[in-house]
Amino acid sequence: MSDILFSHSYFYRRDPKQWKNKTPFPPLGTLYAAALMRENGYKVNLFDTCLVHDPLDITPVMKLLTPKYFVIYDDGFNYLTKMCLTTMREACFEMIRIGKSNGATIIVSSSDATDHAEKYLLQGADYIIQGEGEFTLLELINTLERNQAPEEVAGIAYLRNNEYCVNAKRPVLQDLDALPLPAWDLVEMNDYKIIWSQSNQEFTLNIATTRGCPYKCNWCAKPIYGNRYNSHSPEYVANHLEFLRQSFGVKRFWMCDDIFGLKPNWVQQFNVALKSKKLNIRYYIQSRVDLLLKEDTIDALAESGLEEVWVGAESASQKILDAMDKGTTVEQIYDATKLLKSKDIRVAFFLQFGYPGENAQDIEDTIAMVKELMPDNIGISVSYPLPGTPFFEKVKLELTQKANWENSDDLEMMFNGTYKSKYYKKLQRFVHKEYRKTQGLHNLKTIAVNPLQVSVKKIISIMKLGYYVPGSYVNRISLKKLQSENRIR
Repeated sequence: MSDILFSHSYFYRRDPKQWKNKTPFPPLGTLYAAALMRENGYKVNLFDTCLVHDPLDITPVMKLLTPKYFVIYDDGFNYLTKMCLTTMREACFEMIRIGKSNGATIIVSSSDATDHAEKYLLQGADYIIQGEGEFTLLELINTLERNQAPEEVAGIAYLRNNEYCVNAKRPVLQDLDALPLPAWDLVEMNDYKIIWSQSNQEFTLNIATTRGCPYKCNWCAKPIYGNRYNSHSPEYVANHLEFLRQSFGVKRFWMCDDIFGLKPNWVQQFNVALKSKKLNIRYYIQSRVDLLLKEDTIDALAESGLEEVWVGAESASQKILDAMDKGTTVEQIYDATKLLKSKDIRVAFFLQFGYPGENAQDIEDTIAMVKELMPDNIGISVSYPLPGTPFFEKVKLELTQKANWENSDDLEMMFNGTYKSKYYKKLQRFVHKEYRKTQGLHNLKTIAVNPLQVSVKKIISIMKLGYYVPGSYVNRISLKKLQSENRIR
């Protein structure tokens, strides 16, 4: 069988915000594809771009291995790849050119390539995989190996006689357990551990238990796994965790599903599967506030090792949540947060500012909600229109000069929101300072009432009040000025 060199186009070093965090994850989706191809007799290698400096670093690897196929297969489980960042697109284009100059057949699978297939083909890619890719890749390379034409391979786009061709869509994979475990042996795991050691966090690996999301938030792009929801069995996931625990000594995991544990009774069965293997792990997930109001589910999550839940709170304005087609209520945000905290599970909020129709009062309400509920962490963004979403269709005529962010901390308003970009960038910093200020004051009050609750973390947050209190005050004044100066009229 012919050689395949796998790679992907996410470079942590080219995304300053993410590289500063020092918490990189291996390219899980790439490893699944490599494992399937190896299981079917192909010799596979991996050029992992996560920790390297430059796309040009692949040149000596390409010359050494001389692969017949160069597959740039992005990790569809990493939300950063769904953002279609232009920095990573340019890096991918550079790798395509290098692969082409070394005589390889170039196959690309990514969210951005799915959305902009022609751009990638014009850069020299031979085939673009549209959507979920493992079995499409297997069929495509098997077809090419038999010297057959690819017209019958579902799920690909390509150029034929300079004409853009898109084959029929491939149905999404429903039996996820049909996939072998990812090819973790291709990853230089010690390199990841070294970077994580600089983060002051415990080394954590990423796994996925599901694919897709059945909810219809109109700003959320789903170019790879779509609007369907399919799940690995609890037994498959427990086996996967056991393998990672034994192979790399890892005890903590990021369950990188869009929605974890949605299938009825899955969480309870997962808890049983872990106990049967005597696996003691800790993990964190993403979920929705409306799904976290079942106490028996939360009890099973806590018992199985859940530490933290990131929820898409987005806004404290019901008007904005409804406009987003979020399908949740502000009341559910409050109820779920209180219930999780009562079970000693940390809760973190994704917040989104700048959605069309949002006004100053909506913003103030969201800040007030954060200060009242005091989540354990927050992540702040502004509304970002991604291709294939109803939100994109709504504002696409306004995307004239810029249609994608350069990196994940870009925060550029690319459509006509209530305010201009300068205001929202300042707002992001202000909300973080208000949050940290409130957190510090809360810890100060807690320790004053009960000195036995003192901890290093709480002491540090109290000491930082000297920065956050005046910083928040200054930011509020400048925000008021920017509100009038940066309002879109």
